[in-house]
Amino acid sequence: MNHLETVRKYYPIANTTDVMVNGMLNLIEADLGLKPHQLMHADSLCCDDVNAIQYPPRAHEMLGPFNMGGLDGYPFAGLTGMGAFAHHVPDGGAIVIFYAPHIGVTKDGKIGEINRYGQDVNSTCCGAAKAALGKLSEGAINEGEITKNDYQQNTIEQILFESKDRILNADIQIKEATDVIYEAIDEQISFLIANTDYPCDHLFQVGGIMINGDRDMGSFSTFNRFEYHNIKSGAKTDLRSRVADF
Repeated sequence: MNHLETVRKYYPIANTTDVMVNGMLNLIEADLGLKPHQLMHADSLCCDDVNAIQYPPRAHEMLGPFNMGGLDGYPFAGLTGMGAFAHHVPDGGAIVIFYAPHIGVTKDGKIGEINRYGQDVNSTCCGAAKAALGKLSEGAINEGEITKNDYQQNTIEQILFESKDRILNADIQIKEATDVIYEAIDEQISFLIANTDYPCDHLFQVGGIMINGDRDMGSFSTFNRFEYHNIKSGAKTDLRSRVADF
């Protein structure tokens, strides 16, 4: 079975994460002459262990990653985290920020779950998004309620609550919830970038959806944003259409 075809039933622009990361790094080297060891890498991904297990090997050629994300990839490290990371960039190098909520797709096409390593039965993915969606469906989320004991999950719940009708009226609610979370992450990362000083000339903002497959499938990704920031001039360039060329 072609696992990529299964994933593309839900995410037509997805490819394997290895292909996407290789394309990104090759493009950066072609355009700027920078090799992976000259790139300071931050990610904002869910703290779920499956993302660490399925992290693409070539991404480890970059410096880092500096982990910005908590549950479902929301950048809970905030301005302090972004500011700290910004000053780790090597001299003459560049910054790469990759962020994505994640969702599971099994080899038989079930969305919102995966068969994890060492387990016989499927489990939810992303579990935090699925739990928040369950509370949303039951009307159990109170507007504005965020507690110190479950701050991250409550934040995810509030993000979904703000788009309640959109999510509950969707054909595939967990996919729609993941899209909503992506949009919230993208907005917050953009805010953090705009309010951080970077001691370098080049920054790449890369956002999408991380799609975890079963334990023998690997992972897949979409690039909903692949944007080059020229920090000196303030110019931004959309590079999404060029990733496949590399």
